[in-house]
Amino acid sequence: MKIALASDHAGVPLKLEIIELLTSMGHDVHDFGTHTADAADLPDYVYPAALAVSSGEADRGIFVDGVGYGSAMIANKVSGVFAAVCQDSFCAELARSHSNTNVLCLGGKIIGSAIALEIVRVWITTEWLGTAEEKYARRVNKVVEIDRRHVK
Repeated sequence: MKIALASDHAGVPLKLEIIELLTSMGHDVHDFGTHTADAADLPDYVYPAALAVSSGEADRGIFVDGVGYGSAMIANKVSGVFAAVCQDSFCAELARSHSNTNVLCLGGKIIGSAIALEIVRVWITTEWLGTAEEKYARRVNKVVEIDRRHVK
């Protein structure tokens, strides 16, 4: 799977650990930056990574900032991107299995790396239930339709 990664300065250390995990799992990772601890503007990195997910250049994205919400706000402005902030593996499982999210946002200042890596592992390996259960497909399709209505 092709995974787009992005972060601001607060997310760099955790992002590097996530890259190591994903590559060990056999995924193709594209890191959109930032690559240093110098103060950085999150939109400069998350927006191009979200565009990669939206265009199909990447299958999914994982974005890391201080708390995760900034990344999710930016990512969810891009049509075709459905981002969720997850702070535990249960939420990660539901974000994939029920909502078919294609972007995971994490807070590098909120959760430790062991929990974050477990969240990533669960989110990456969980399949969407919408192919097997009509209720999930119906619900997600309604969100996709809302997204389509607001593309300008």
